[in-house]
Amino acid sequence: MYGLVNKAIQDLVTEKFGEDKWNEIKKLSGFEDDFFIGLQSYPDALTYTLVKNASKVLGADASVVMETFGEYWILYTVDEGYGGMMDLAGDNLPDFLNNLDMLHNRLNNIMPHLVAPQFSTRNETANSIELEYRSQREGMYPMVVGLLKGLCKRFKLENYAINHIEHKADNKECEVFRIEWN
Repeated sequence: MYGLVNKAIQDLVTEKFGEDKWNEIKKLSGFEDDFFIGLQSYPDALTYTLVKNASKVLGADASVVMETFGEYWILYTVDEGYGGMMDLAGDNLPDFLNNLDMLHNRLNNIMPHLVAPQFSTRNETANSIELEYRSQREGMYPMVVGLLKGLCKRFKLENYAINHIEHKADNKECEVFRIEWN
């Protein structure tokens, strides 16, 4: 994964829990550098290790850490200069979700080693949509729940619900979520 992801994990931990907690996580993870380089590719194993050790140090389940990070990621990427690109993907939740693959394709131009998940939507109504998420990386779907929460907030949706409705067993992780709002 790119350093931008790991840097966001670092920033989330230091903002919410302090520098000491981050240093403890970093030490347990065997990461000795002072910072992550945003557009440098790092091994996925490092990110998984950071999450595992954040879970241990913070006393939270890894899925909770991933979900919290997903929600944080939405605002973080805007602050890191990707807000304009996100705006191009849509000004409402259904449009944005329908354009996620296009957004990732554009990001691939600046991040050639990006291994982005794939998204598709189905069963769209005026107040709901289903999102199919496919990834080569296992165990990332709690982050998707957090991303969806962050997007609901970004698009000022109130009274929303996100439900994990299906797991498809195939050669990639595939999860389906139903998002409803008033």
